[in-house]
Amino acid sequence: MTARRDRNPVVVGAVGLLILAALVYAAFNASDLPVIGGGRTYAAQFSEAGGLRVDDEVRVAGVKVGEVRAVELDGDHVRVEFRITDDDVRIGDRTGAAIRVRTILGRKYLALYPAGAKELDPDTEIPRSRTVAPYDVVEVFSDLTVTAEQIDTEQLATALDTLSATFANTPEEVRGTLDGLSRLSRTIAERDAQLRALLARANTVSKVLADRDRQLERLLRDGDLLLDEIRARRALIHELLVTTQQLSRQISGLVEDNRAQLEPALRRLAAVTKLLRENQRNLDRSIELLAPFVRVFANTLGTGPWFDSYIPNLVPLPGTPSVEGLLEPRSGGER
Repeated sequence: MTARRDRNPVVVGAVGLLILAALVYAAFNASDLPVIGGGRTYAAQFSEAGGLRVDDEVRVAGVKVGEVRAVELDGDHVRVEFRITDDDVRIGDRTGAAIRVRTILGRKYLALYPAGAKELDPDTEIPRSRTVAPYDVVEVFSDLTVTAEQIDTEQLATALDTLSATFANTPEEVRGTLDGLSRLSRTIAERDAQLRALLARANTVSKVLADRDRQLERLLRDGDLLLDEIRARRALIHELLVTTQQLSRQISGLVEDNRAQLEPALRRLAAVTKLLRENQRNLDRSIELLAPFVRVFANTLGTGPWFDSYIPNLVPLPGTPSVEGLLEPRSGGER
């Protein structure tokens, strides 16, 4: 056996890199591995993708049983590869598939219709004869806008007027119908610009809704969660409303029982309020005059819990000589 130090480091490094690359590939493609990933992979042919995307749901009778793995062009048709992760679902050899609309904003899912006595071979694709493409509203609006722009409304109105004049001698019912068509064509011709603007705006709105599909879907999902929470709190909300009703009844009964006492009190309160409103200016003036007093009073009590004040010339100061004493001569001396 070759010693570890005698091994070629280049070979060891190359083998290590290959093993590391294999592990990285297995980590990023674990769902596709036969043992780790699980599930069965099938494919179906469609005339068009119809807005179906990778990771969209695969449903059987409205229940999610897998997801779309790939949507790619294969010659003159679209090949949709999907994986079934539910082992209880049986896919027969006559199974059909259809792309259905999951939300009102155009999100799609792949619907399967299992049929057939034998199990469907994963290598056999579901043919286009058993698949159905969806009806895309956004594309219909776009096609309608393009078609309306190509119509010559004036020529159409002229043609209908000519047709009405040609059938002038026909029975009254036919002539009335043709006159109505003529008036309709003239109205369309007069409103041509407005109709074109309306269709253009409808096309813009449909594109914005298609671009904001995920945000609107999330908004609807959050709204659904809010409604579920409200439904869960329904009993508490009902109890709150019942309690509020009982409280209102008790308050009404309290007012009714004490009407004799409350009515005079409310009348006196109204009289007091009226008196205060009539003397509002005097009250405002009193408050203005009270402000200087409060300021001086606060200064008086500003040095502690006592009145800091004095009264001058109430008593003479102790130890202060009088004026006459200052003028009397001292003993043994002169004035």
